[in-house]
Amino acid sequence: MMFGNINAGGFLVHSGEFEWGWHDMMGFGYFGIFGAIFMLLFWVAIIVGVVWFIKWIIEQSSTGTTKTSKNRALEILDEKYARGEIDDEEYERRKRKLLEG
Repeated sequence: MMFGNINAGGFLVHSGEFEWGWHDMMGFGYFGIFGAIFMLLFWVAIIVGVVWFIKWIIEQSSTGTTKTSKNRALEILDEKYARGEIDDEEYERRKRKLLEG
């Protein structure tokens, strides 16, 4: 008989010939400790992954908006230059300012 006499959460286990002793690791030996550690690491990894994913989504949405508005501003500047509304010097100055900021 491997497990028997359940008493106060411990198990009477056979550890060798004519050797019996109480074992308080939920009947799983040291796997109980490692199982708890791995479960904790698993949940920490899940939480970190979810936080990273949310952060990535937020960065993508804000970066996409910035790129789109910058591209649109450059397109408008190019159109004004093509229509002759601004000269070479003004075009270069505005373009430089848009690309910096």
